[in-house]
Amino acid sequence: MKQLMTGNEAIALGAWEAGVRVVAAYPGTPSTEITENAAKYDEIYAEWAPNEKVAMEVAIGAALSGGRAMACMKHVGVNVAMDPLMTVAFSGVKGGLVLITADDPGMHSSQNEQDNRRLGRFAKIPVLEPSDSEECRDFIKAAFEISEAFDTPVMLRLTTRVAHSQSLLEKGLRVEKELPPYERDPQKYVMVPANARPRHVIAEERLLKLAAMSDESPLNRAEINDKKIGVICAGIVYQYVREALPEASVLKIGLSNPLPKKMIRAFAAEVEKLYVIEELDDVMEEQIRGMGLDVTGKDVFPLVGEIFPETIREKLLGEKKEIAYRYDGDIVVRPPVLCAGCPHRGTFHVLKKAKVNVLGDIGCYTLGAQPPLAAIDTTICMGAGVGMALGMEKVRGKDFSKETVAVIGDSTFMHSGITGLVDVFYNKGCTTTIVLDNHITAMTGHQQNPLTGFTVKGEPTNAVDLEALIRGIGIRRVTVVDPFDVKGFAKVLKEELAAEEPSVIIARRPCELLLKGEKDSYYIEAERCLRCGKCLKIGCPAIEKTASKVPIIHGDQCVGCGLCQNVCGNDGVIRKEGE
Repeated sequence: MKQLMTGNEAIALGAWEAGVRVVAAYPGTPSTEITENAAKYDEIYAEWAPNEKVAMEVAIGAALSGGRAMACMKHVGVNVAMDPLMTVAFSGVKGGLVLITADDPGMHSSQNEQDNRRLGRFAKIPVLEPSDSEECRDFIKAAFEISEAFDTPVMLRLTTRVAHSQSLLEKGLRVEKELPPYERDPQKYVMVPANARPRHVIAEERLLKLAAMSDESPLNRAEINDKKIGVICAGIVYQYVREALPEASVLKIGLSNPLPKKMIRAFAAEVEKLYVIEELDDVMEEQIRGMGLDVTGKDVFPLVGEIFPETIREKLLGEKKEIAYRYDGDIVVRPPVLCAGCPHRGTFHVLKKAKVNVLGDIGCYTLGAQPPLAAIDTTICMGAGVGMALGMEKVRGKDFSKETVAVIGDSTFMHSGITGLVDVFYNKGCTTTIVLDNHITAMTGHQQNPLTGFTVKGEPTNAVDLEALIRGIGIRRVTVVDPFDVKGFAKVLKEELAAEEPSVIIARRPCELLLKGEKDSYYIEAERCLRCGKCLKIGCPAIEKTASKVPIIHGDQCVGCGLCQNVCGNDGVIRKEGE
């Protein structure tokens, strides 16, 4: 029986059908649901690793022991995993090893728009690009076959639209792969220079064999129709081309590294005008031009953002048509905001009032940069704020550190904040770091992490003691505060900024969405309201500004956190007892 599945669900299914034993990942949109769905299969060991490098290493270990394994992450996560990836591309594997990279054209939920096909080429490994859910299931199985046949890790590249769109497919059977005896092979897997040099030669020879295979692979196929226009494309763009140019000839690339160059030459000879349409970088176009073929690509299509069917018709046929799912009427602008009751709101209210410099990080709390909170100065990558604060201190002096804090989430601290804090301690910094401990990895949909005490399968496990970990680094000043106790938080912040040594403040309060049950709500008493607007400055979506300047608290949105009451200047915010 066929059922609708997203690309992420289909990859998890395909991994199960392929006999995968281990799936390791760090959550990141648009890849998160792959691991969440893989965890539903009893035959698969699935884990949330502290970061993508560790996830890659776990998958490598599983593969080198003979089992099929998969590491899953969003595109920027591959940057973190590149160290082990680049070397295992030389050493090769025993069991199949597949790296899932979920790229994000259009930056729907990302800090950059990198094209990881380039990283696949850089690592000298095959890159597969499915275009719908059925191909996601089929391509992941093909990826494991290629991995084992050619002794190589394989990258499977998704984009947001493929990862989250749905198509029909039918569940198959799991094919168990017998685990071979473990055999030591230090010449292959101990990558010291003497062993790595011959492995590089093997990696280059492998690319030539893969190129020959690519020309024969059913993952690449030519669809010859009207020969006036020929389009080379891959991934979701194939679906857009079929929609926009149903009569055109298409060379659909499923294995994009190495490219099927003989197939491309044959296709180019069949058509009058050759186009390459690809989202983001000119990865295929650059190589095809290098083959001496006359091709049109990025001189017509953009290097940034997504490509839509309407874009293709306009660029190739001159038919300008508004995108059907855009609305040009009057719509109230609704920028993303922290949820009602979010504990981070209290932290940023205190920081803004203290007028400190705030070096931020990746998470829900990045929204603290938005008005009216407007409390974050920088966001670069996971874990960057802590090290950046030390760098600023070394340039501008210790007095600057007394008006600067680094802010990082609990999951992000485990991901890559620990080493930054070690650097602060080791190099005699005075940085104050605030760890926002909301008991969950919230931004990507409430995934567990090493601090929560539960695995991806919901099983109880060892929980890291955050305070003990920080003190183990050598930090002596560790203080836990409630971010909704704004006066107490402000007092602690002032004390820690004045300290002549590094300190950590743990702002601890659960994510509001973790809390269940009936709660009191609040309302504003007009006679007591000073019309000062303090309650509006916390940016709670439950509080509305009115013409009378007496704000309204919408009871259907209020979760009863009480922060507005804490910041009110005249006891104008009143608790409404739950009925």
